[in-house]
Amino acid sequence: MHLPAGGEGARLSSVLGVRLGVLVLPEFDRGRAEAIWRRVEDLGFHHAWTYDHLAWRSLRDRPWYGAVPFLAAAAMVTSRIGLGTLVASPNFRHPVPFAREIVTLDDLTGGRLTIGLGAGGTGWDAVMLGQEAWSPAERAGRFAEFVELLDLLLVEPALSFDGRYYRAVEARTHPGCVQRPRVPFAVAATGPRGMRVAARHGALWATTGAGGERPALDAAAGSALVRTQLEHLEAACAEAHRDPAGIGRLVLTGLQLDPCLASAGSLQDAMGRYGEAGVTDLVVHWPRREDPFGGDLGHFERVISAVTTGGSA
Repeated sequence: MHLPAGGEGARLSSVLGVRLGVLVLPEFDRGRAEAIWRRVEDLGFHHAWTYDHLAWRSLRDRPWYGAVPFLAAAAMVTSRIGLGTLVASPNFRHPVPFAREIVTLDDLTGGRLTIGLGAGGTGWDAVMLGQEAWSPAERAGRFAEFVELLDLLLVEPALSFDGRYYRAVEARTHPGCVQRPRVPFAVAATGPRGMRVAARHGALWATTGAGGERPALDAAAGSALVRTQLEHLEAACAEAHRDPAGIGRLVLTGLQLDPCLASAGSLQDAMGRYGEAGVTDLVVHWPRREDPFGGDLGHFERVISAVTTGGSA
């Protein structure tokens, strides 16, 4: 797994045992996006991510840019911070063209890329191309095959594949990834089949919490939930004959889990609790002017700076 240290983020990792990341929604035009990516790196985050959707929730009719070019722009104005999708899904992607985009992004980032992958849901992405929404069973099956084929495409110089859901005929991905044997995957999963995909293919496992519409869990309840999920991951690793210690464990807050950004102390407490549960990486959202993820940017920067430099806020 290659998640490059970003400035003060390297010290943060060694002090708390948990790397801190940030997710920036792909809603900003070039000038604003470039300023945000530079600031993200300056603040000492270890890694930065963006969502990969055609449209997302209540922001369907608001500005929204493609994840891959949005990350390409980030690559051009940063030099240390890890970058990635959190997460891409089969809802509107096919492994063959996506593999080509990944190879290109890995080159643009100089090997700082991690691709987050998930089964997708029932939102706008699921039907925008004109298909019927898939059942949970079909989503799980497609996801497993999607990740399997994507893995092969990024490792093999030439490949043909005939699966239940996806095909590839003499597909090429020259020159391959900068990172060898390929870009690392962060696999989002909570169910048994997804956990098996993470155990087989993931450099990291990722979760947003419990799923569904419910109040966000605080750090104590959230870390307890994640600890239980990690027991399922470890069982899947045992089944796959893989040492679970070789998989990073990433938690994205702000959806089902409280971001704990009221103060530097609350964020440090959350990082400690999640770290004790076995989490290696905690990700918060870059604040927006309004919900979702509404917050004061000045306060956010003071909290993050205090944590990454060991001060107070």
